[in-house]
Amino acid sequence: MIRFEQVSVTYEGAAGPSLQGVDLVIPEGELTLLVGPSGVGKSTLLGAVSGLVPHFTGGTLRGRVTVAGRDTRTHKPRELADVVGTVGQDPLAHFVTDVVEDELAYGMESLGLAPAVMRRRVEETLDLLGLNELRDRPIATLSGGQQQRVAIGSVLTPHPRVLVLDEPTSALDPAAAEEVLAVLQRLVHDLGTTVLMAEHRLERVVQYADQVLLLPSPGAAPVLGTPAEIMSVSPVHPPVVALGRLAGWSPLPLSIRDARRQSPPLLTRLAATAGPQGSQPARATVSQGSAPDPAPQTPPATAGRGPQAGLDLPSGQTSPPGGPAGPHQPYPAPPAFEARVRAEPGFGKGRGGGSRPQGPRPGLLARLRRSTAEPAPAPAPTDKVTEARNLGVRRGRTEVLRGIDLAVAKGETIALMGRNGAGKSTLLAALTGTVAPATGSVTVAGATPHKTAPAQMVRRVGLVPQEPRDLLYADTVAAECAAADSDASAPPGTCRDLVSALLPDVPDDTHPRDLSEGQRLALALALVLTGRPALLLLDEPTRGLDYAAKVRLIEILRALAAEGHAIVLATHDVELAAELAHRVVILAGGEIVADGPTAEVVVSSPAFAPQVAKILAPGHWLTVSQVAEALR
Repeated sequence: MIRFEQVSVTYEGAAGPSLQGVDLVIPEGELTLLVGPSGVGKSTLLGAVSGLVPHFTGGTLRGRVTVAGRDTRTHKPRELADVVGTVGQDPLAHFVTDVVEDELAYGMESLGLAPAVMRRRVEETLDLLGLNELRDRPIATLSGGQQQRVAIGSVLTPHPRVLVLDEPTSALDPAAAEEVLAVLQRLVHDLGTTVLMAEHRLERVVQYADQVLLLPSPGAAPVLGTPAEIMSVSPVHPPVVALGRLAGWSPLPLSIRDARRQSPPLLTRLAATAGPQGSQPARATVSQGSAPDPAPQTPPATAGRGPQAGLDLPSGQTSPPGGPAGPHQPYPAPPAFEARVRAEPGFGKGRGGGSRPQGPRPGLLARLRRSTAEPAPAPAPTDKVTEARNLGVRRGRTEVLRGIDLAVAKGETIALMGRNGAGKSTLLAALTGTVAPATGSVTVAGATPHKTAPAQMVRRVGLVPQEPRDLLYADTVAAECAAADSDASAPPGTCRDLVSALLPDVPDDTHPRDLSEGQRLALALALVLTGRPALLLLDEPTRGLDYAAKVRLIEILRALAAEGHAIVLATHDVELAAELAHRVVILAGGEIVADGPTAEVVVSSPAFAPQVAKILAPGHWLTVSQVAEALR
């Protein structure tokens, strides 16, 4: 169905090809998962299938790509529309109408299908993706995850023979992601649709794949094989595979069910290693609004560790004890994070609110230089950075939030979770003051956000939105930094030093649109941190990030918590919550339905439990690094 013949792609001004040596065939009626670290050319490969590369992106395509016998060099994307349906990483860039139902019908109108056919397919797609209640809603009023489902539905209605999907579940809650993947599986099995999908959250999708196509590193030849074969050598892999490598399981499990079947010996080992206090990870002792346990839930990730964050490996070893299940050696994993910057004297000092330890205390930049982040000190239970009391928010006639009581202390990290449309982004907006409460009150660092001038809120609260590009409007990284210094009344060079810490080797003249998703997130985070806000809010921060970039983000946020920043993450990434959060707050229907220590909340929730917790239940291990520490 899809054939690559010695394909390479080189963009104008690039030092080398973004993609080269691709020579393979993707058969009809199979789901092929495209994996690899960020920046290896996954989006370029997908674009070559849809015709966007080179007709839209520019650059030079050498070799030949054919889809259902059509050469993408001679057929523009509109001439492939009846064969290939494409959904990119950013659903907002995909929409051409304003209302959900119109968007689902637009592609069929463009192909000239009969009205009766269009009506039937729209109804089928609304039911398939659970969009019936949203059919008349303006797309601009939907949550990010709801928009993602609409984007997928809009390419399903024309019934293409090939679906090309770039991060299709990145903005979806776990239940919605499973529904979308179940739909894709039905299309593959029942209709013979060919699906080529790039996805970083492999824990969600690898068990559904018929084949996995690995791009191991920039310029390296791709490898196509079964999921078990590729996961045994891949530098990026889900926690279930990392646990299998650690335990020495063969064959490597790809699903929770397979792993549970092999888990009894590991559970026995874990029980045997329990000391007088037990080997269970320490639970955070946080009630609503109280301080987190100073002990981190997982050992900090270090720059010398392997593909899975948190596993201590001997020098030069890139896979955990037990090794890969396959005969090949694994590809080297990308480095976790090592900031190469100078420390800014005095940055980040004296914000803890208590007595300082003897000697100079390293600032934020010095902390980011380290390969590990020190555990955040326990804040006093009454040392609240922000508090919402009986908060209610309305959008038109709809009550989006009601009865929200939430307090966040200095040094505390909270994961805000819940299904798409539960009100997570609205709560973050209320904390920043962009949405005024209908009832109740919100205070952040002693100020009422919606009544305080933005210039005065810069040092109190900062938000990194779902789309970091919403904060990026200048033509270069240097211009963004200069504007951030001015907005925050910070000394010139403050933002640039942060960018150097978070984005090593990114030149000043780089355009923000030329950065990867992870780099754009880091740049937006640097812009927000220039004001050194007491409260840091992040909305879906791991969307579009590979596992190595996620490790970097975790280290950065741990360092910020250690400096006394309060952090609230709105996320669907259960693995991130397990690694980082002291507390988990779950929203449903605009109300808080759970609020407590991470281990207690996620383990008791089938939808929000991480893979390790499901495999090793009823224990309270949440991450592979916790298991490795217990075994040591």
